[in-house]
Amino acid sequence: MTPPAALVFDLDGTLIDSRRDLATAVNRTREELGLAPLAVAEIVGMVGEGARRLVEKALGAEVPPERFEEVFRRYLEHYRVVLLDTTRPYDGMSEALARLAARYPLAVLTNKPEELSRAVLDGLGLLEHFAEVLGGDSLPSRKPDPAGLLHLAGRLGAAPNNILLVGDSEIDAATARAAGCRFALVTWGFPRPADQEGINAEVRYATPAALAAALVPAATPAG
Repeated sequence: MTPPAALVFDLDGTLIDSRRDLATAVNRTREELGLAPLAVAEIVGMVGEGARRLVEKALGAEVPPERFEEVFRRYLEHYRVVLLDTTRPYDGMSEALARLAARYPLAVLTNKPEELSRAVLDGLGLLEHFAEVLGGDSLPSRKPDPAGLLHLAGRLGAAPNNILLVGDSEIDAATARAAGCRFALVTWGFPRPADQEGINAEVRYATPAALAAALVPAATPAG
C-alpha cells in the first residue's frame, strides 16, 4: 500500500487488551447495586462507544435516570483503580510502535476518556510514541463522528485522505469513512469474528509486527 503521512490508532482492542479490567470495573459497579456479575465476553461486546455508553449498556436498565450520573462516576472510580491490573499491550505492539514512530507521526483516537487513556498509555510505556491523544471527552463528539479524526489530521499536519486509521471495529471503519481517511483493520483485537468479516478496510493485519513491516519495510542491503 502507498505509505500514509500519519497514523492514528484506536486504543482498546487495537493497542491494548483491556478486557478484564473493563469487566472488573463494570462488575464492581454492578455489585454495589446488588446486581449479578456479567461475563467478560458479554461486557466486551458492549465496548467501543465510550465509557458512558458502556455503563448505559451494562447498567442502564437497572438504574433510575436520576441516579445514572452517580453510577457513572462510581464506574470511573472503579476503573481508575484497576486500569493497569491486567491490561497489557498486544504482543509485539511496543516494538511495532517504536518502529513506526521513527518514520511517522502517531496519534491515538479513542472513545475512552482522555485522562484514563493517557494513564493507561503512560503506565504501559506507550505514551512516548504518540504526538497526540484524543479521548471520547476531549471534544463534544466521539467516534464514529469524524470531528476527532479531522482534528488530529490538522494537528499532525496531514490531509485527511493521507491519514491511516488503525482499528478493530466497525465504529473505527465508519469514523474513517466519514472523515475521508484510509482504514486498516487489525484482527488481533477483541474477539468479534462475525463483525470483522463484513468490515470494509483498505488492508488487514493479523499482528502488530505485520503492520510495522508493511509500513516500514526493511532496508534492502546495498550490493
